[in-house]
Amino acid sequence: MELLHSGKVRDVYQDGEDLILVASDRISVYDVVLPTPVPDKGKILTRLSLWWFDQLADLIPHHVISATDVPEEWAGRAIRCKRLRMVPVECVARGYLTGSGIKDYRRDGAVSGVSLPPGLVEASRLAEPIFTPSTKAPMGSHDEPMTFAEVVSSVGPDLAAHLRDITLAVYRRGAEIAAERGLIIADTKLELGWDADGTLTLGDEVLTPDSSRFWPGDEYEPGRVQFSFDKQYVRDWSLSTGWDKTGPAPEVPEKVVEVTRARYVDVYERITGTRW
Repeated sequence: MELLHSGKVRDVYQDGEDLILVASDRISVYDVVLPTPVPDKGKILTRLSLWWFDQLADLIPHHVISATDVPEEWAGRAIRCKRLRMVPVECVARGYLTGSGIKDYRRDGAVSGVSLPPGLVEASRLAEPIFTPSTKAPMGSHDEPMTFAEVVSSVGPDLAAHLRDITLAVYRRGAEIAAERGLIIADTKLELGWDADGTLTLGDEVLTPDSSRFWPGDEYEPGRVQFSFDKQYVRDWSLSTGWDKTGPAPEVPEKVVEVTRARYVDVYERITGTRW
């Protein structure tokens, strides 16, 4: 097999016409890979994504061919998948105002060009989920917000509308399922591309702690930062060190690694209903 790409978290190999997507235990924040891995993280993300792909299959096709027909050394953390021609847009849906969204709102009263009503606070639930796309920056650089008009200029009006509609549909389905399990999905990021037949297809990972923010529903209280099951804990720790969000990133303390792994396991078990 040929290594095609080594990303922030995943390594991509070519095996004939298929790709082997391997999820490592690396963790990245602010588009920079931290030097300390989180044990089992790749396996948790892979298994959770596979569960979600099944839940979303009626909304959009996914890229998975097999979760078992992979090299033995990567068993549990790799999938055999279709090769996609990726859409040059990060597709993001937000149902709650947090992260970079609340920063943009405080500055502009809008997120990615979507005007929002006055008076919203940290973690406010939005009246309707919104599509807040961003650029796809190369490794080591930061994604930048895009307006819908900029997406239209990049990919055309029909595809831009389709990306928006699919992203919001996936978010709504995910949020509904998570709510039944006592969780809030504040926002999520999707990767979409075209398969060999030209069909728009869901790729990479979906609705995992690396691509989404998960909050406990019974502790939700707008106006403050929420307890988070995802890598927000690592983001918060990294900022507390005074790190400037550029490489090289600092080593992660053992306790932060342990807590992060426990949160990944917890959200996996709550969502799927199965023990890790």
